Amino acid sequence: MSKFFRFALWMTLLIAVLFALSLVVGAVNIPLQQVARILFLPEATLQTDPAIKPSWIYIVIQSRLPQAITAMLCGAALAACGLMMQTAFHNPLAGPSVFGINSGASLGVALVMLLFGGSLTAGSFSLTGFMAVLAAAFTGAMAVMALILLFSTMVRNNVMLLIIGIMIGYLAGSAISLLNFFSTEQGVQSYMIWGLGNFGGVSMGQLPLFSITVIAGLLGAMALSKALNALLLGEQYAENLGFNVQHVRNSLLLVTGLLTAVTTAYCGPVVFIGMAVPHVARMLLSTDNHHHLMPATILTGAAVALLCNVICMSPGAQGVIPLNAVTPVMGAPVIIYVILKQKRNF
Repeated sequence: MSKFFRFALWMTLLIAVLFALSLVVGAVNIPLQQVARILFLPEATLQTDPAIKPSWIYIVIQSRLPQAITAMLCGAALAACGLMMQTAFHNPLAGPSVFGINSGASLGVALVMLLFGGSLTAGSFSLTGFMAVLAAAFTGAMAVMALILLFSTMVRNNVMLLIIGIMIGYLAGSAISLLNFFSTEQGVQSYMIWGLGNFGGVSMGQLPLFSITVIAGLLGAMALSKALNALLLGEQYAENLGFNVQHVRNSLLLVTGLLTAVTTAYCGPVVFIGMAVPHVARMLLSTDNHHHLMPATILTGAAVALLCNVICMSPGAQGVIPLNAVTPVMGAPVIIYVILKQKRNF
């Protein structure tokens, strides 16, 4: 058995264990045996089982199960985006937020929460609450992605395009700061809570659309593995192999933008997973072949996000730890290690 298949097997087992823990750990203590019964027994049987409380069924099916699936898919998506950006721009510190797509989503949410009072209205059409935030985040992220794609047709140099993306992020951040300054205390608090990140924002009814979109984006990332291998040796080498570098770059931006937009809209601006996980996968697998590295990164991202979810839920009745308070603790040491390892190149 090759090293990659051993890695995939062990990582899959780890994901299964962390997924099970995500269904057990929380404010309400539900035994693992009862969680398994709730998942696999018919609903009619559960309703008549005196050992299973009705509240347990709701907690597992409507809360913990979609949250665990969301964490797994979100971690996989952000990790894949980070790998694509780091390879395409030859920058070990690149991540899914490098082009300001996260900032675009944050600006959209800030406009809804801080300027429009949490609702969007256009004639007889109206969105309020979570749906308004979701629509604003996705629209903001896709708007920035469209802007980046427009600039990519004007700028052929990857470094210049990277700088443009960073500047767009700064502009969005400046607008958000102004909105915070003129907003109410309640609006600022609501926006700050959204900015902390949360895997619990996807309901069971919204899960199919979220899952299908993320899986489609991950398949797109897998399909780009051959082009990413060519880009490792430079753009001219990729062109000599028959790749249209402009087309490949736009495809990378499109897949990254879609995955970042969807995950940020549903889960908030989750930090460090996209930047750190590709390095963890490289260190564990010791390869730069994207045919192996891409699936390894996706699996590692899913495992790391599930671990973060378990840690966030671990205080139990004392509350839930904000997601973006956990991810830097896990991601920052990896980035520091990468910088120290490559210090001669900085």
